[in-house]
Amino acid sequence: MKSEPNVFSIDDLKNRPHQTEPWDGVRNYQARNFMKDQMKVGHEVLFYHSNCAPPGIAGVMTVVKEAYPDESQFDKVSNYFDPKSTRESPRWFNVDVKFVRKTKLLSLPELREHKKLEQMKILQKGSRLSITPITPAEWRYIQSLI
Repeated sequence: MKSEPNVFSIDDLKNRPHQTEPWDGVRNYQARNFMKDQMKVGHEVLFYHSNCAPPGIAGVMTVVKEAYPDESQFDKVSNYFDPKSTRESPRWFNVDVKFVRKTKLLSLPELREHKKLEQMKILQKGSRLSITPITPAEWRYIQSLI
């Protein structure tokens, strides 16, 4: 899961009450579907800092609440307001995540150096999704690096 550290960082998550936060504001259908359909309580997730120098994996968090409607879609003053979304038929969802640990920053260039990671969706040319799945083998390999 990606976030710009000047918007919400691994340190922000660590400093939240109970070190827990809703992962809201996702407005891409494919990213939403990954979160809504695949993320379950107990799943561990990599926290990736994006749009910074250097971008990369900065920590680990865990899913503590499965997908539920993102309230910001109903808030007319929110940047994430969606006039086509209704409470009866919400379009956007979030999950709650909890801080597990910070890691040494594993930068995007460093990730690209590892042949075992070359198929990771985040490393594919043009990949801009804020949420992308990784395989169990990729997870284990990244754990050995961080």
